[in-house]
Amino acid sequence: MSDRYEHEIPLEEPGLPPHRAPIGVAGAVVGLFLGAAVLLGLVVGGRAAVDWLRGLSGLVETDQQPEVVAGQIVHIDVPSGASARQIGSILVDMAVIGSGSGFESVVRSRNAANQLKAGGYELVAGMDVEGIVDILIEGPNITTFRVTVVEGRRIGEVIGDLARQTEFDEADFSAALLDGSVKSIYLPDDISGTQAWEGILFPDTYEFFGDATPPEILQRMANEMERRISGLSWESVMEREFSIYQAVIMASMVEAEAALDDDRPLIASVLYNRLDDGMLLQIDATVLYALGRRRAGLTFADLEVDSPYNTYIDLGLPPTPIGAPGFKSLQAVSIPATTDFLYYVLSADDGSHTFTNSYDEFLIAKEQARADGLLP
Repeated sequence: MSDRYEHEIPLEEPGLPPHRAPIGVAGAVVGLFLGAAVLLGLVVGGRAAVDWLRGLSGLVETDQQPEVVAGQIVHIDVPSGASARQIGSILVDMAVIGSGSGFESVVRSRNAANQLKAGGYELVAGMDVEGIVDILIEGPNITTFRVTVVEGRRIGEVIGDLARQTEFDEADFSAALLDGSVKSIYLPDDISGTQAWEGILFPDTYEFFGDATPPEILQRMANEMERRISGLSWESVMEREFSIYQAVIMASMVEAEAALDDDRPLIASVLYNRLDDGMLLQIDATVLYALGRRRAGLTFADLEVDSPYNTYIDLGLPPTPIGAPGFKSLQAVSIPATTDFLYYVLSADDGSHTFTNSYDEFLIAKEQARADGLLP
């Protein structure tokens, strides 16, 4: 297995502003509904017409008025590339102002749309919109920091990575995972200690305000894993009578074994095929996890280690993931390739594998890999 822990995962860019319908079509539609509202008001009363019109959120833009507590300190983050409309929505959502369209109007009147700067801000709820625009033009007034956790990292490594990139100690992050401060719907009940969190904190690059705490950092990672999982289809997994947590376990093995994205669905298919056939998975990465090692070069003695993570002697899946799977590995397990492959072996310097359903072909490929210096 190759070490692939050097690269960073970029932050996601914000979405584009919603597309507007041509004014002629939109105006005609709105006009028809306004006329209907007036007619309804004549029949059943103005209040009913107004309430009915407000319900047409998809056709008539309304400005919801949040409860703005004047004087309250609010931290907001303006994403890179955010439009005035998107920033206005953020300000409304965070109860800094009551009208996003009012903010957008001020920005437009000052021709300041291209001057608003991304970053972290400390604002006061209820402050003058002109003043907010001045601050956004001047630039961020509070510090933010980024942390990066790459795919495949084990929970102890994740905690160590976070400690090295923040002002907190490993003990601070471990305590947050153990004292109930952090929640996840995928947290298993039958695993104790920080190992229960193995594989369910999503590896990514995150940006936080300077006062973020270990529970907040970890909860963001747990939430992101839940979000990524919810965005995939798990029908094929359910049809095979596996749980999503078991799919995450498989995704962690795919993450550890695959160097190339093209190999991930194929490796996932091998896992499913071997499980379906009642075969031992025989995944080197799980034995390395049991041994607490990273490098390959397993001996026969290593393959006999007494551990539930030793897939050379225990049928089925290990009890937890063996690292943090990235999105591509989760995706590969949710929609594996359809193959009859039962074996694979490293076959090139780029990390690609040769796949086969024949044990004899597997042995030939393995000998070739040794001859090429790819395997010890």
